[in-house]
Amino acid sequence: MKVISTYNLKGGVGKTAAAVNLAYIAAQSGLRTLLWDLDAQGAASFYLRVRPGLDGGAAALLEDKRGLGRAIRATDFAGLDLIPADFTYRNLDVELRDYKKGGVRLRRMLREVADDYDLVFVDSAPSMSTVSENILAMTDLLLVPLIPTHLSLRAFEQLLAFRAAQSDCRAEVVPFFSMVDRRKSLHRELIIEFAQAHPSLLRSYVPYSADVERMGEHRAPVNVYADGSPGGRAFRALWAALRERLEYQAMKANDGE
Repeated sequence: MKVISTYNLKGGVGKTAAAVNLAYIAAQSGLRTLLWDLDAQGAASFYLRVRPGLDGGAAALLEDKRGLGRAIRATDFAGLDLIPADFTYRNLDVELRDYKKGGVRLRRMLREVADDYDLVFVDSAPSMSTVSENILAMTDLLLVPLIPTHLSLRAFEQLLAFRAAQSDCRAEVVPFFSMVDRRKSLHRELIIEFAQAHPSLLRSYVPYSADVERMGEHRAPVNVYADGSPGGRAFRALWAALRERLEYQAMKANDGE
């Protein structure tokens, strides 16, 4: 089981859209896929038509000896399950501090479903917190959406510094550009500069697209209602690049054995 987390210190950069669409495409390709909506706002749960809420909230989920299994819900899409958000996730940092090795608690919980899924996507809230430490500790590939603006790229450098300070972090950081408008010279220039400085950048990007914005209207992944649109094609290309990166990770791991 591989874990991919969409994460950024900034909100509004397209991380939930990426998590939902990539999880859907992964499931469509035949991978047993789980999406964990760890953002208290519950946007991923809303897009997938699953009511947010967990019996007993975040505290009960952490304490429950049955683990994550009881929290998993089916979605309308074959092969794609969801752990829905809960409003009490806003207190998850406090709850995790009560546990010995709270910085890896969520990683231990995910291990309980390792035999049931090939791939787990985690949609996270924008923050630097104990939850963020858990995300870095349980993630194989940290997928970071960036808008081509100076503030967004500054936040990426802060993220790298935060990651470097985490002793339990095993995540490979993989950025990609989102909400790109190729008509804007600033967008074109910043993408070129960033690509030269960061070879880990995925070369596929998600354009600014009305079809992506309509996810809230349709409450579905873009590739369900507008597969051939620029946004739909972009997410398929992004998944292809991401899957190639996962296969390369696996090859390196096998070579190291």
